[in-house]
Amino acid sequence: MKLAFGTLERTKFVTAASELARNTLVHGKGGTLTISEVSQGGRSGVKLVFEDTGPGIPDIDRALEDGYSTARSMGLGLGGARRLVSEFEITSTVGQGTRVSIIQWKRR
Repeated sequence: MKLAFGTLERTKFVTAASELARNTLVHGKGGTLTISEVSQGGRSGVKLVFEDTGPGIPDIDRALEDGYSTARSMGLGLGGARRLVSEFEITSTVGQGTRVSIIQWKRR
């Protein structure tokens, strides 16, 4: 299947992906990215999964709040990424790492 996202969809998805890649490198000390095409209920999209074996996130709810930062930044990263995509899922275990999955569905 070939997906042709509009400019706004592309920009939002790439911005979220860039932030999550940065988090994987900076906070997770590196990791992996898996890219796949997905389909569900007659719609098509792109799924990215970022995984690392870094220190993990002790309080995911707090990390998703705007203004929260452990890197002395503006603290808009995870929460901002979540708002930019169609679907966002995060799991993390302290001492084992973090997995963030995002999906951008193609508008019909």
